[in-house]
Amino acid sequence: MSKNRFTVGVDVGGTYTDIFVLDTESGEVGIAKVPTTLDDQSRALVAGIKQKIDNFDEITSVIHGTTTGTNALLERKGAKTGIITTRGFRDTLELRRRDRPKTWGLRGQFTPVVPRNLRREVNERTLADGAIETPVDPDDVAAVARTLMEEGCEALCIVFINSYANDENELRAAAAAREVWHNDFITVSSDVLPEIREFERTSTATLNAYLQPLISSYVARLDKGLTSDGFNGELLIVQSNGGLMSVDTTTTYPVRTALSGPAAGVRAAQAIAGAAGITDIITCDLGGTSFDVSLISKGRTTLAAQTEVEFGLVIRTPMIEITTIGAGGGSIARIDAGGLLQVGPESAGSDPGPVCYGLGNQKPTLTDANLVLGRINPDRPIGGKLDRLDMEAARKAIDHEIGKPLSLSTEAAAEAVLRVANARMADAIRLVSIERGHDPTRFFAMPFGGGGSLQMGALIKECGLRGALVPRYPGVTSALGCVVADMRHDRVKTVNQMTSEVDTDGLSQTLKAEAQSLQALLERAEAKFSDIEIQYELDMLYLGQSHTVAVPVAMPDSGLTQDIIDEAFDSSYLSSYGRLLDDIPTRIVNYRVAVIGHRPPFDMTVFAPESGKDAKDCITEMRSIFEGGTRQEVPVFDRLALGIGETVKGPCLLEQMDTTIFVDPGLVGKVDSHGNLMIERVQ
Repeated sequence: MSKNRFTVGVDVGGTYTDIFVLDTESGEVGIAKVPTTLDDQSRALVAGIKQKIDNFDEITSVIHGTTTGTNALLERKGAKTGIITTRGFRDTLELRRRDRPKTWGLRGQFTPVVPRNLRREVNERTLADGAIETPVDPDDVAAVARTLMEEGCEALCIVFINSYANDENELRAAAAAREVWHNDFITVSSDVLPEIREFERTSTATLNAYLQPLISSYVARLDKGLTSDGFNGELLIVQSNGGLMSVDTTTTYPVRTALSGPAAGVRAAQAIAGAAGITDIITCDLGGTSFDVSLISKGRTTLAAQTEVEFGLVIRTPMIEITTIGAGGGSIARIDAGGLLQVGPESAGSDPGPVCYGLGNQKPTLTDANLVLGRINPDRPIGGKLDRLDMEAARKAIDHEIGKPLSLSTEAAAEAVLRVANARMADAIRLVSIERGHDPTRFFAMPFGGGGSLQMGALIKECGLRGALVPRYPGVTSALGCVVADMRHDRVKTVNQMTSEVDTDGLSQTLKAEAQSLQALLERAEAKFSDIEIQYELDMLYLGQSHTVAVPVAMPDSGLTQDIIDEAFDSSYLSSYGRLLDDIPTRIVNYRVAVIGHRPPFDMTVFAPESGKDAKDCITEMRSIFEGGTRQEVPVFDRLALGIGETVKGPCLLEQMDTTIFVDPGLVGKVDSHGNLMIERVQ
């Protein structure tokens, strides 16, 4: 038996920490689900791994999807940060774009993560063409840095106007600041995002600095916790683009972890669906606090250039496009001031959790509603946090908070909670499909997270989806995504030239040089790759437009030409808008380079049941559930005992350690050759 045999994927959510363990020698997999330790997520991570692995020195790599950065931004718990910027531009962070938190509101409030008194100015000026009009004075920068330190700043961000065109002044300022600054937490905007658009660059760089001390401290604690138990392998972190990065890269660019955990789930869905021969998937990750939706079309994930974690907190870095709403198992149901039933976005989280946890919460949640309706077994709660769920407490809470105000029975009130929650989730699915030009009838949903499989049948009907593909272990899918994810590094830089004026030979050489630089980062990670892929992309638009189109370009050995760029733009623009604009010149705004180190392929057949039983032999009980306004008895199956090709007809329940699946009336589920449950309409 080899010394290093385990690869471990870990996804830390707001409620549970999920562990996926692959034994690379035997091909066997193991899963664990433990309550997240919110005060220090690394404690639950280490404890979860210990449930499956005794000797940490047998672990080859730990791959981690984290919500530490996301939560810090949402809760405004990052480091005290100072900003040094060009004189006259200290308010860029607060001015933002012409937006407001509520579309129809006349008033709105935004508080930046760095207050105005910690945003300081120095004399310098770089022009839009890159010319240095006013060199920065290093002594001025050092003096300002000292005053920010004296006021307790832990991190520093240096962001100058037009530094995307020439970073000389920023680099000189950073060198001066490092001479006096008390730690390594100095962010330079042209390093994080050398791209045009001042607010987006300022916001991204500032949030990077804001997260640096926190993420660095967290990764250090995690590394210490693992190594103290004998781990001497490789620790990798999932990026928002679905790729992996080293610890060093993580601590330098922590802003790239903003959607780390959800991105891992999408990456897993892509791999699972691809192995099953399905190329069009809408991922539906329903955890304890949120519902995350993403679309995979023709086998490819959708990447966004930027996201808004919360109003005004804009991060511009390549990331998987994920839509998130506050609708999870812990989402609180309530009657609003207008007498309408609402579910979320307020959540009970993992502590105190739903009413049925018995830990002090008195407000009913989506989990409580599913419990009252009979869809969740009170004697088999997932995650190992409790031995039993309190059914009576859940019934009382739903009756008091929802049933009596709406003059409904307890069961009818619980069903109403589900319908409202499902309607919100359906809106999120329509947002990523119909509103972006995709026909939902050609897409399968892939539910995962602890609660996704309970709601999926209703969403198939509500949105007209083709069906659903339920993974073998839905509750730990994001942890699996950590294991199957590839290493990836991206770089973007502004060109800002008319296409007809671009030196295509020079651009080709620049792109190839960027690719070589990123490839060197991959090699430093010392990971094993089956192959390395290089992707080139241009952000382009017609003259007079303000929004760009992403234009993938193939790089021939001889380099790019005007014709190659023009044809690629026409193809991308036509695909997005359905028509081209005649006789209008185009402009290249930015170039993007991505280098992807593909890890050895993961064999999904490890999930296939080796000796499954006939469906009738997998029934563990008959249970009374409330469905469609009436009580009825339905079979409950041991999901993992079902053999390949076995079918179950709704309404029925399938239970396993990490989730419960509800197959709605009118639907049928069939186990495929990889152990997935394919749910479709009864023909």
